[in-house]
This record gives sequence, C-alpha cells and structure tokens, in this order.
Amino acid sequence: MAVIVKRNNKYRALVSVPNRGEYKRLSKTFRTYQEANIWSSKLELQKSNGVDLMTRDTLLADYFSYHLEFVKKAEVKESTYLAYKRQGDIIKKLFPTARIKELNDVLIQTIINDYARNHALKTVQLLVTPLRAVLKYAYAHGLLASDISSLIHARGDVPKKRNRALSISELKKLRQYCFENADDEFAILVLLATDSGLRRGELLGLRPSDLLEEAGECDVQVNRSLSPFSDEVSLKTPSSKRSVSITKPVYDLVKQIPSKADGYIFERDGFHQSMLLAPLLIRAGVSQTTFHGLRDTHASFLFSQDLDLAYISQRLGHASLLTTQKYYIELMPEKKHAQNGRAMDLLAGL
Repeated sequence: MAVIVKRNNKYRALVSVPNRGEYKRLSKTFRTYQEANIWSSKLELQKSNGVDLMTRDTLLADYFSYHLEFVKKAEVKESTYLAYKRQGDIIKKLFPTARIKELNDVLIQTIINDYARNHALKTVQLLVTPLRAVLKYAYAHGLLASDISSLIHARGDVPKKRNRALSISELKKLRQYCFENADDEFAILVLLATDSGLRRGELLGLRPSDLLEEAGECDVQVNRSLSPFSDEVSLKTPSSKRSVSITKPVYDLVKQIPSKADGYIFERDGFHQSMLLAPLLIRAGVSQTTFHGLRDTHASFLFSQDLDLAYISQRLGHASLLTTQKYYIELMPEKKHAQNGRAMDLLAGL
C-alpha cells in the first residue's frame, strides 16, 4: 500500500516495489495531498496490472512476492498469507536466478521434481498450489506466452498415515489412563479431545465462558481457534462455530482447571501436543497416533456406533457431509470385523 507523508507544506508519496527479492520504494513530492494520492494510486494500479513495474525480466521470486503482497494478501486469511510467504522463501532458494521470460513447464517441473525427492507429496503440493496461481496471473497479464500453470504437477513420497484412529479397546484404555492421571492437565486435554472431536486449535482456544451446563447437558461452545503461525483466532469455516456436548465427568475435570494468564483454559505448549502425546500413549500402553488422530478416533467411534452422518458432520464442524464422508469413512477394526461377518452371512444365504 502507498504511504503519503506530510513534510513542511508538501506531501511525499511512497510506493513499495519488489526488486530482486527485496522491497524498494519509489517516491515523489507534491504540493497537495490530492496530487500525491493520484500519483500513488496510478502507480499502485500499474503495479497491480503487472504494467511498467513488472516486466518479463522480473525474477520469479520477486513476482511471487509481488503477487502475494498486492493480490493475495487482501483475499486470504492471515494464516494462509503467512503459509504462502513461507513458500515464497522456498521459491527464492529453488529459483534464485529464474526470470519470467525464461520460464517454461519443463524447467519448472524439473526443479519441482528435484525438490520432491526429499519431500513428502503434501509438502510439495503446498509449494505448487501458490506457484500455479502466480503463473496463471503472469499469463493473464501478458508476461507468459501460454498458461503453463496446469502443466505443473506435485510429486513426492506419500508417507504412512500417522494420525490413524485408535481401536475402541485402545480408546477405552487411553481414557481410563487419563482419568486415573487427571492431576495432569494434558491428560484432561486428551480426554476432552476424545470426548468432543474438536480440532487442536479449537481446544486451545477454549475459555471458561465457553463451558455451559444446562438442563442436564454439558456443552462446549466453539467460538475461536488458535493458530501456531499467527495471532489469528478465526474458525476454519462458518460451520466450525458450534456447540458440542461432552460427558459430565470430562466436563467437571475441564471446569476445575484455572484459566491461564491469557484467559485460555489450556497451555499452548508451543503447539507441540503430538510430541507430548507420544510418551503419554506409551505409558497408557496404547499404539502411537498424532494429536489430530484423537479427532479421527472420536469420529471413527461415532461411525462405528451407526450414528446419523449429519449429526457427526455437525459435531465435527464440517462445511458439508461430503467432507465428513471423505475423511472419516474408515471404520474402527472391531466394527469392520463385525461388518465382514455380517456380509459373509448374507452372501452364504444366497
């Protein structure tokens, strides 16, 4: 954004322009604020259209930064903006000297493939997605002869799923251990995770005022979600704002935890909940999963009990039933065996 500064009886307009990985300022002094504003507005418009300030000789890394700051920043959440900014740092390392005029799909794909050799597919996808958007934007502004964005593909290893759902027997074992060690606030956090299916950020964003007991029901009001990357507290989707019922024993344990200095119930612990969970699972005699795996466990357990899909979807805070079906259709082992047995009996009766 342009900045206009008054100096004595004149106005100095400054406009930031990305240049070789850094930002430089173009400036000009005017007699009136209106003149300064018109000049800076025209410059910003030229900049947003990729005209004058951005040429085919521009470094890809510079153009990526430009696109992020002056196009995407106003469109995305702060956490997404910061994630794209991290990808921009990677692009500077992968394409240190590549200019827009030199780009083609073979060159880009070759570098992406080399990067993918030591990175997981999901990590490469995080890089390719904003890169495609930048290439499409460059083509729209006449800096590329053709739209090569669709020709760039993400590759990489697909690691074994770590956030797997626990079996029903393991879930019972874990909850029993946590109840027996309820003097540990983290054990209570684990209990609440398995009881509610809340996302990590939603759990860490709980305040005492979000706990409500009324007419025999104990509810947790999901009003915010903390992010490990920014101070943003907005929820993932509008559907994430919801009320989730939990069991009375878990509610009482959470209720007795004194709020911290920042007003939240639980410590953030540097957002290293999965790291803290690993030794707890060992002590409980339960196989390993991630902290998000506790959410998967909650969802999988509800599925195993033949509860209505719409209820499960609302409880998880999903935007649609398709999201619920896509990510949580895997049944717990006990339920799968029961379904197998029933299927074989039906087939045998044909």
